[in-house]
Amino acid sequence: MNAQTAAMTASSTRMPTFFIPHGGGPCFFMDWSVMGGPADTWDRTEAWLRALIATLPERPKGIVVISGHWEEPAFTASAAVEPGMIYDYYGFPPHTYQLQYPAPGSPALAERVVALLAGAGLPARTDPARGFDHGVFVPFLLIDPEATIPVVPLSLKADLDPAEHMAAGHALAPLREEGILIVGSGMSYHNMRGFRTPAATRPSAVFDQWLTGAVEAPPAEREAQLADWAEAPAGRLSHPREEHLLPLMIAAGAGDDSEGRKVFGDNVMMADISAYRFG
Repeated sequence: MNAQTAAMTASSTRMPTFFIPHGGGPCFFMDWSVMGGPADTWDRTEAWLRALIATLPERPKGIVVISGHWEEPAFTASAAVEPGMIYDYYGFPPHTYQLQYPAPGSPALAERVVALLAGAGLPARTDPARGFDHGVFVPFLLIDPEATIPVVPLSLKADLDPAEHMAAGHALAPLREEGILIVGSGMSYHNMRGFRTPAATRPSAVFDQWLTGAVEAPPAEREAQLADWAEAPAGRLSHPREEHLLPLMIAAGAGDDSEGRKVFGDNVMMADISAYRFG
């Protein structure tokens, strides 16, 4: 075992991978009526995220989180030992800028991620200081509130090519055998001008139906369909820019030959949103 894998140990089970909705800013930690919506807008999503760890075959040894809020020229894994907070949201109540998620990082896992990506011919590097943006700390304050599982954020690649992100997922699939949970954190619908208006209602439902069909197709068909997501019904209406959808591509690629399925759905701010699991 080399230095990059010294901290990784074999697991007796194979972890699934997930694509989760991370909500709107710090939505789970405030009275959402301040934002003009019902106070219970995010309650169902919050409850589902809180229950996620209990659905796993074992407690993860580490978590790799691909956030829709981090883009780099090359896939970049945070090697920070104690990642700090990145409050990359605006206009929310003051207390939401005091939220803390003190989960440790894992330089060894970050190096393992980069080695797997580079071994697949993909550009990859570590960042010694990158902290937790809200695509990481907001949902994981619910998923692992004790903050005891090491978390390694992984960026998107800035060209946002879906096929390359699925290839990155395939490269990372061996982590599943090592007790590592891979989570894509984004939103299945992310048109900021559409939210809270009737313009979100039908496009989000149409795209959600297509997306669920693509995820639940056999793996070879799944990848071909997801690669062409922009041509899907209401695809660009649901994602004028695709950074919140691309974490799904890594989760799906890491799902490898595993079955994909929708495991959660809700309607928030007049839009349908979904979560998916592979394996």
